[in-house]
Amino acid sequence: MGNREDLLAGAKRCLREKGYDRTSVRDIATAAGVSTAAIGYHYGSREALLIQALFELLDEWGDSLGRALAPGPGDDAARGFARMWDGLIREITDNPDPWVASVELFLQARRQPALRDRLADGVREGRRGMVAILRSVPEDTVTDGAARTVGMVQTALMSGVLIQALSDPANAPTAAEILEGLRALAEIAGPGPA
Repeated sequence: MGNREDLLAGAKRCLREKGYDRTSVRDIATAAGVSTAAIGYHYGSREALLIQALFELLDEWGDSLGRALAPGPGDDAARGFARMWDGLIREITDNPDPWVASVELFLQARRQPALRDRLADGVREGRRGMVAILRSVPEDTVTDGAARTVGMVQTALMSGVLIQALSDPANAPTAAEILEGLRALAEIAGPGPA
């Protein structure tokens, strides 16, 4: 690998180990085995490099998570949904670092408009991908309406469960509790408009 690739690999390692805010230019350069000046030369700034590394990590995690959460052979929709929640909660509690990094990314986006725009695109894409997983269909067949409703609500639920599991891992919600809560909320919401 060249310095550019080494820096990206080093930044990913630092993000996993230290998170966004605690990773310094020196940390990245040391992890990559290059000078600190190489960061400015190849990426312009620590922030630009870390954002690139975060998005690459999120893509990697998203791909592996999508495979892990996909319904298994013979699963009906309800069983696949329950299994998805079991897998997601297990992934968050067993491997919290990428999830913490994703939360940090959202916090950084509040201060960086270009990052916020890029992240918003990723969230929209993620909603569509979530519907594809839930319905076991190709992503390009998911309608905009399904992405804005099913995908948005599922993403919101996942975000809330993520925050609860990261803040209190010993009392993370279980799949059974989430499903019971969803059923109760569906009763409260009642039938849709005629």
